[in-house]
Amino acid sequence: MGEAKFVFYDQGEFNEFLDGLPKKDAQKLTKTILLIEKYGLITAKSMKWIKKLEKNLYEIRSSVGNNSQRAIYFQLQGDVFVITHGFTKKTNRTPESEKGRGRSDREFYLKHGGK
Repeated sequence: MGEAKFVFYDQGEFNEFLDGLPKKDAQKLTKTILLIEKYGLITAKSMKWIKKLEKNLYEIRSSVGNNSQRAIYFQLQGDVFVITHGFTKKTNRTPESEKGRGRSDREFYLKHGGK
């Protein structure tokens, strides 16, 4: 697996999520996405920038201090991945509601060819 290319399920909603974060948190999450695109998934996995949640559902991981930001994504085709949404993680486990939303968005996207 080489480089990765991320697209957004809803770019506007993701931007609103970023706008609601402290500036450093938003910058770190954005930079992590860019680093994954540049260096690929193998490096991202070894650096713990990403984590597999279940079959074709993953999270991008970013932390600043005690603040943990996550972005859920799935593989669309080849090296193209779709970020469904972002959230602030408050527990050690990824909430089932966030995984459920990722699953739902993925199913809709794949069935309808985008949002």
